[in-house]
Amino acid sequence: MTEQGRETGVPFGIAEVTGLSMVPTLRHGDQLLVHYGAELRAGQVAVLRHPLQQDLLIVKRLVERRREGWWVLGDNPDADVVDSRAFGAVPAELVLGRVRARYRGIRPGRQRSLRVVLSWLLSAVRPVPADRSVSRRLRAR
Repeated sequence: MTEQGRETGVPFGIAEVTGLSMVPTLRHGDQLLVHYGAELRAGQVAVLRHPLQQDLLIVKRLVERRREGWWVLGDNPDADVVDSRAFGAVPAELVLGRVRARYRGIRPGRQRSLRVVLSWLLSAVRPVPADRSVSRRLRAR
């Protein structure tokens, strides 16, 4: 994941998704609008520093607040495990901000008809909603 805007003290910035851990919510190449310092709740998608490699930014869903920090998971169960199942709870100070929206660019060569282009226009920018059931699913396991 790459990030722009954090160093300037601006409350919003842009990050780019790399990898498949958040499919279907986010895809490789999606641009994210990140709200730094936003109030965080279980179910929201957030940008955070990897707890074992803090120069690496990752995007994950906040599942539950624990004494040690946030338990985070990717939305894609088939992706490699790079979430709290591998590194445990993430300290709150490593959670940088909440993802408010995502933007999907046009994929070259795939937009061949007016209908497809219009469909892309309607779906290119979307809010990234919280999944309020995620913490209940974790406790049910």
